[in-house]
Amino acid sequence: MINEEIRDKEVRLIGSNGEQLGIVSSAEAQRLADESNLDLVKIAPQAKPPVCKIMDYGKHKFELAKREKENRKNQKVSNVKEVRLTPNIDDHDFNTKLNQAVKFLKAGDKVKVSVRFRGREITHSSLGRDLLIRFRSGVEEVGMSDKDIKMEGRNMAMVLSPKKA
Repeated sequence: MINEEIRDKEVRLIGSNGEQLGIVSSAEAQRLADESNLDLVKIAPQAKPPVCKIMDYGKHKFELAKREKENRKNQKVSNVKEVRLTPNIDDHDFNTKLNQAVKFLKAGDKVKVSVRFRGREITHSSLGRDLLIRFRSGVEEVGMSDKDIKMEGRNMAMVLSPKKA
């Protein structure tokens, strides 16, 4: 809330330089803000009495937006890529999927490796577990296991994340 939107009887006022001006009526606080050509901004509405500060509100909003943009720029966005296998996969196909996962991990993405069981293949879930263990050992130099192997319906999955350099 800024300027005339503040309807409280009394407010604790902080000056434009950060100095405490004490508890004053909201009309007096608004007058002081107008004299210095600044805005009266409520910064702590839940306090008793509410805390208001005399500041340039437009400049304050600009600084907040600038800080938020800087924080977004420094944020690392990590994607989760998925590699699907079947329990009876051939060696060449397995190596192709392994190389694809290594490429994803080197790019800094997480990789979800899932083995899909169709029909009666679910009775041989140990084959899928062995396959995922073999896959994990194949990407050991660039990635490590984030989440352990677990069954999710008819799929068995694990998540790999890139190793810190």
